[in-house]
Amino acid sequence: MTASARVGMVCLHTCPFEQPGAGDAGGMNVYVRQLARGLVRRGWTVHITTIGTLGRVEVEPGIVVDHVDVGVPRSKDALAAALPTVVENLRARAADDVDLLHSHYWLSGVAGLRLAADRGVPLVHTMHTMARVKNAHRGPSQRPEPEQRVDAERRIAAEAGLLLANGASEAADLTRFYGADPSRVAVVPPGVDLGVFRPEGEAENEADEPGAGTPGRLRVVLAGRMQRHKGPQVLLQAVARLREQRPDIGLDVRIIGAASGGDLDLPALVTSLGVEDAVRLEPPVPPRRLAAAFRAADVVVMPSAHESFGLVALEAQACGTPVIATDAGGLAEAVQDGETGILVPGRDPTDWADALARLHDDPAGRAALATRAAVHARAFTWDNTAALTEDAYRRALSGLSRE
Repeated sequence: MTASARVGMVCLHTCPFEQPGAGDAGGMNVYVRQLARGLVRRGWTVHITTIGTLGRVEVEPGIVVDHVDVGVPRSKDALAAALPTVVENLRARAADDVDLLHSHYWLSGVAGLRLAADRGVPLVHTMHTMARVKNAHRGPSQRPEPEQRVDAERRIAAEAGLLLANGASEAADLTRFYGADPSRVAVVPPGVDLGVFRPEGEAENEADEPGAGTPGRLRVVLAGRMQRHKGPQVLLQAVARLREQRPDIGLDVRIIGAASGGDLDLPALVTSLGVEDAVRLEPPVPPRRLAAAFRAADVVVMPSAHESFGLVALEAQACGTPVIATDAGGLAEAVQDGETGILVPGRDPTDWADALARLHDDPAGRAALATRAAVHARAFTWDNTAALTEDAYRRALSGLSRE
């Protein structure tokens, strides 16, 4: 592409430059922010449209974020309830001077279809998560995703010029659950910031990091938005079972992130399980502090019901820390079972307690996993993600002529 190539990204319900781990901000924020930076390094200019009241801000050279006030609170539920009004308000405010649009998440995809048609440019879409996939993996106490979202994602899968999937499993889900044409699906794995997430930390002694843990204990970290889908309750139940079955194993558990979605009261659960002395609930932290937490851990856990990829797993491995993750979706691609971590078939707390005990009992094996984890993660860079995305943009642009 030429140096004048321009992409408009639509990311309505959360600004990519907000702190991940709080509210609706998570891996998608990291993805969009780092992809935008990678595209700028390749000569693109990036115009991001989100919901807010800050107006137009050039956050970095080549990246402008337009916070559009549409008169609706910026939450998934509020935007979904008023989506037709939101789209109409955006039509007069979103960037015109772009070569194509790239929408992220279903709310943005609905807007993206209309904005792309208005401007006569192709639409590339990344789902990040999908309603029918989440419904297939939801627990008995979780409410299903609404039909409004299912119908919207089906339409996006049928009408977007190109769909980007984080991995082969997500590409297969697009076809399986939404009937997407495989020829219009491109696999573009996410990357990891290897300058931040690396085995060598800023501090020579990781034990000096705040909250690094108690010596002699198995140090466990879970990080992300705290909701039932992410599985913090599975970890806490596993900790309680492990303390009953293996009282010889000392545990130091850090859960880093804020509540999201209102479907889980973690402080109450910690108290009811009687694990207050082993578990610390901590707020979200910036990337460098998160990397320090990963380096200070013996293992990072991801007991999610499903992930399109699992960026946290990649970041933890880049720090030289093995990962225990659910054998579901993209986590099975992010973590190499027996090589860089352990994949657990399901979310039975007993199985998770067993996996933690296995790592505790085998320090040499844990060290070998850590070494291979760092090597594995080095294959994933944001520059590679940007290059593959640019290839996808070329495909989308070649399918639509412009006068």
